[in-house]
Amino acid sequence: MAETKRDEAQSELYYKKERLKYSPEEEARLERQHFWRIIDAFRFYRAHVQEQIVRAERQFKSLSPHHQSLVPGVLSNLARISQCAEHNQKVLQAIIQNSLHMFENVEYYSEREDDPGKVRPSSTFDMDKLKSTIKQFVRDWSEVGQAERDSCYRPIIEEVQRLFPCDEYDVSKVSVLVPGAGLGRLAWEIAQLGYTCQGNEWSFFMLFSSNFVLNRCEKRLPDNSDFSMVAGDFVEVYTEPESWDCVATCFFIDTAHNVLEYLEKIWKILKPGGAWINLGPLLYHFENMANELSIELCYEDIRAAMVKLGFIVEVEKESMQTTYTENDRSMLRYVYDCVFFVARKPSGMHFKNQSDDQQQSLPPAAKSPRQEDADRFT
Repeated sequence: MAETKRDEAQSELYYKKERLKYSPEEEARLERQHFWRIIDAFRFYRAHVQEQIVRAERQFKSLSPHHQSLVPGVLSNLARISQCAEHNQKVLQAIIQNSLHMFENVEYYSEREDDPGKVRPSSTFDMDKLKSTIKQFVRDWSEVGQAERDSCYRPIIEEVQRLFPCDEYDVSKVSVLVPGAGLGRLAWEIAQLGYTCQGNEWSFFMLFSSNFVLNRCEKRLPDNSDFSMVAGDFVEVYTEPESWDCVATCFFIDTAHNVLEYLEKIWKILKPGGAWINLGPLLYHFENMANELSIELCYEDIRAAMVKLGFIVEVEKESMQTTYTENDRSMLRYVYDCVFFVARKPSGMHFKNQSDDQQQSLPPAAKSPRQEDADRFT
């Protein structure tokens, strides 16, 4: 019993410690370190794949000549994989080159003392993240990914259009936030329809790649589009109450350490009358990760918490099946049974921690069409 209490106390102290902020200097040092770790992973991709190819070739050649003759196409297939890795590495190098100076408020390139172009080994964890990012390119920006985009993004886009139809609203004044934007396709699609849209992403893997595909590839928006991407932790970046007409989340809420924190943040930043559109599973990202806080709630608990916060659930489908970065040539296929809902923040409700004077100065409710330009959050 004594040991149990001590363990609980140590655990509580640990999580409290995790919530402490680093000093600005230490924060900057850790961010630089992380930046270069991800750059190193991008550079190491070809060497990493080549190691696997060499291992496969060595094992194949250890077979008897008779067994090798039964599958004569193995070595040529491995040679093709090597060529594909070479091609991928060229794309990754272009992404790196485009990322070294991508942040307006910080410069990392000049801060590395040793050879900035040197290839350094990366962890299996980082290489898995990188390969997942490459698959994300297929999902978000290729013809092959169209079916997945239709199953995941199309329902969200259709709800945005239903809630804020262009014949009732000046959609350029309707602000839509997409947290966990990944490579930016969902946010880009919404902006293409004329809405003011901002994507938010925390992962450097995704930020480097989305910066490349959105700014260096031939994917153009109309000239009058209001579209942006913001880097940083969703909970920390968005602090302005009642700023957004709509928050659209796709495969996002289970990325939280504490999903209730996400719910409260979305409630806070939505304007009265604003809507939260969500589609995704609850496959909690920090589950079973050592020394990581992970609050893993079922959908029934999340829904109850939403209602207690004040949300009104207007649309709800608890079983929408979709895949995620599926390889249609693979014999292994994961199907996610997702929940889809639209939850409204009622028009008369404001963020509870604000004074009456502050509430009176807030932008009009999201249901009011054709707001003045000064009311738009950008």
